[in-house]
Amino acid sequence: MSMLLQEHVLAIPIGNLSERSSQALFDLKSDAIDLLSKAKAINDHLDRATELKFASRAHALRLAAGKDTGIVHFEDGPVQVTADLPKKVEWDQTKLAEITRRIAANGENPAQYVEVSYRVSETKFGAWPETLKSAFVAARTLKTGKPSFRLALVEGVQA
Repeated sequence: MSMLLQEHVLAIPIGNLSERSSQALFDLKSDAIDLLSKAKAINDHLDRATELKFASRAHALRLAAGKDTGIVHFEDGPVQVTADLPKKVEWDQTKLAEITRRIAANGENPAQYVEVSYRVSETKFGAWPETLKSAFVAARTLKTGKPSFRLALVEGVQA
């Protein structure tokens, strides 16, 4: 999809686009997916180059500041660089459950120390008997996501 075609597609009102043939929508969507894929590959490639260029400098600044993670700022010529190395903490759920049981057994409230979250698998919920489901229905809210449509050419039909 050329830049001119991209601007042309964006200039067409959605109602007019929806009146195009399925084949035309398929072709435009395929071109857009190809363009998006190329743009993502270029962006990923540039991200790796940027990391290679600035990672050691950012690491040295974090060490100098006495931290392993977080944000550091520095200048490289006319460019202000903000390097962020976020923390990603994961907790062992089985061990946390045991710790909260011990806290409760000692007469303390585990909610003072940990946040507990409950989840129900929709597949399991759907398989429950109605008597069990009815106890949970008041706690369940169904929301929908963004609708999506996938276009594919029918076998034997050429573009």
